[in-house]
Amino acid sequence: MAKITLQGNPINTSGNLPQVGTSAPDFILVDSDLNNVSLETYKGYKKILNIVPSLDTPVCQKSTKEFNTRVDSMSETVALVITADLPFAMKRFCGSESLETIKPLSMMRSRNFAKDYGVLITDGPLEGITARAVVVLDKDDKVVYTELVQEIANEPNYDGALKAVS
Repeated sequence: MAKITLQGNPINTSGNLPQVGTSAPDFILVDSDLNNVSLETYKGYKKILNIVPSLDTPVCQKSTKEFNTRVDSMSETVALVITADLPFAMKRFCGSESLETIKPLSMMRSRNFAKDYGVLITDGPLEGITARAVVVLDKDDKVVYTELVQEIANEPNYDGALKAVS
């Protein structure tokens, strides 16, 4: 269990992020066309997992836009934004913002991703959705970078994540 804060108030997660150097846990998430996707879907790519509570919040929107822009020119890297939001809402947001690079993925069918990656919030007003975190995987799905954002209202370290994929 990790401790983070929400506007300065302590809350807890279900575990810890995967350790650097380990194999990333596989997952089943739902894309904006209601298809199940897994790590295999992005085989051969470096992956930035931008894990956010909800695209209905300004910081989540900003990080999604930022990774969309920064990964646009990286041909062997895919940026995934993972949230508890429904695929319909994610598709609407990405469409309205013309975000075509980032891949929105939903935990609509299961919270196993959040549990396996240690980011499921277990108490407080956001219980049941994810903490803000970034996990970077190499082409072989090995974890090369992690960041659990300590204050959920803060943005992640974009430069640290991008340096890990270069």
